[in-house]
Amino acid sequence: MTRDDSDVTENIDAADDPTRIRSIAVTGDDVVAALEARRRKGVPAVLRVTPPFAGRMRARLHVAGGEGNYGDYGETTAPIHLGPERLVAAVPPFPDPDDTEDRLRAAGEYSVDAHRTEHEAAVQRWRETAKEAVVDAVALELDEGEGSHEIAVKRLGRG
Repeated sequence: MTRDDSDVTENIDAADDPTRIRSIAVTGDDVVAALEARRRKGVPAVLRVTPPFAGRMRARLHVAGGEGNYGDYGETTAPIHLGPERLVAAVPPFPDPDDTEDRLRAAGEYSVDAHRTEHEAAVQRWRETAKEAVVDAVALELDEGEGSHEIAVKRLGRG
């Protein structure tokens, strides 16, 4: 049996269809790194899903805009960029070093070493909270008028 050009075109078009995606796999570390980059430094970090699309996909840490224009490379479909906030339930604000200092001073326990130690512990608690807050599903917004498509979010490993 041979394939004609219409079969090839059909398969290419299907691979560009984000509704083929049933689940994405992410690491908690990638989600946390993206959240932290956005909250601390304003870096446009995202979790990127790159075509061709299939039932199970991997979403990886990426800086949005770093790849240039996809059309320049002959791509017909751009990758999907998911903001990390969409992949977690409510996460508290990132710990502020000034708040840590104020808390230590109010308790009469301030020293440079105590400040560093306490702030590092607060950041580690925040990271663990964010990792535990990864959601089970996320909705992909489709082209205008086409609604959305819900996909499962699977967390890889312990990170």
